[in-house]
Amino acid sequence: MSQVGEHPDVVQATAEQASEPLDFEDFFRGEHVRLLRALYLVTGNRQEAEELTQEAFLRVWEKWPRVSAMEDPRGYLYRTAMNAFRSRMRRARVAASKVLKPGSSREAFADVENRDVVVRALASLTPRQRAALVVTELLEYSNEEAAKILDVKPETVRSLASRGRSTLRGSMNPDDV
Repeated sequence: MSQVGEHPDVVQATAEQASEPLDFEDFFRGEHVRLLRALYLVTGNRQEAEELTQEAFLRVWEKWPRVSAMEDPRGYLYRTAMNAFRSRMRRARVAASKVLKPGSSREAFADVENRDVVVRALASLTPRQRAALVVTELLEYSNEEAAKILDVKPETVRSLASRGRSTLRGSMNPDDV
């Protein structure tokens, strides 16, 4: 029912707008830069971070009607991105084991010395530790939310983040600060 002075169509349109699902374009604009930055910190490579960001948004867009109705579509986006990252890491590890001889991977890390302090410090962590720290510290998700995104238990997130912090403290030189 409309109130005095309100047109019934205006009241109905307002109610429909309130129940409208989140618009994908608005969601994309609101999350794109944040996800890209998080993935850059996880991967240490801007191009790879951009590719993973595109892949994650494409997967979310393909399922947008279902995702937009979720309680936390942003969490689903980050979980999708982290899953894509883990999948790429597995494929790269398998490909590298077929092509590279033992000991040759050390050359690949020579360029790490030229990166800024944060990227060098994050590179000393395992991918899982980096992911746990980025999701909990940078993106400010709770351990429980991060566990859902990373598809592990909350205790695992706490452990990975704790070990990551410890490794960062040990790998940082006083000159770097």
